[in-house]
Amino acid sequence: MIAPAAALLLVAAALVPPALAQQDNQNDSQVAAFQKIEDQWSTALVNHDQFTLETILDANFVDVSSTGEISSRNQMVAAMFENGVPRVQTIRQKVDNVRIIEDVAIVNGTYAETTKLNGVERAEQGVFTHIYQRARGVWKCVQSQRTALPQSAIEGKKSHKKRSLF
Repeated sequence: MIAPAAALLLVAAALVPPALAQQDNQNDSQVAAFQKIEDQWSTALVNHDQFTLETILDANFVDVSSTGEISSRNQMVAAMFENGVPRVQTIRQKVDNVRIIEDVAIVNGTYAETTKLNGVERAEQGVFTHIYQRARGVWKCVQSQRTALPQSAIEGKKSHKKRSLF
């Protein structure tokens, strides 16, 4: 005869795998949803698409660049049309993880970007954290933080298989 406590453990153990599978499926769908937003963001930067960028970024958006420069959504949009500013040639942003807490989503991932200024191209790879807030059913990015990885770290990551761009 199985003790009641042991029976309860068996039942709980049988329920854990489906619950974990459901959580993984839910996170996969969240990653896919935010990957779509990140892809739109990337395309907007390359195409200098002010309208799309303003639909993704909240009016109170704050960006902390990989060099530590802080800018608002309006400053980011204005920079797309200024002379003497590096132009985004290509950018790939890959969402690795999404955590949702009520109406806030914390999105972590990797990026690879090339910019051009005065005919000189510059490549950068790194990691990002984007914080989104859902308002009226729409996710808007309120905070962005990028950290560029040194070349030695990028070369080290290439030898390891992980979920990233590198």
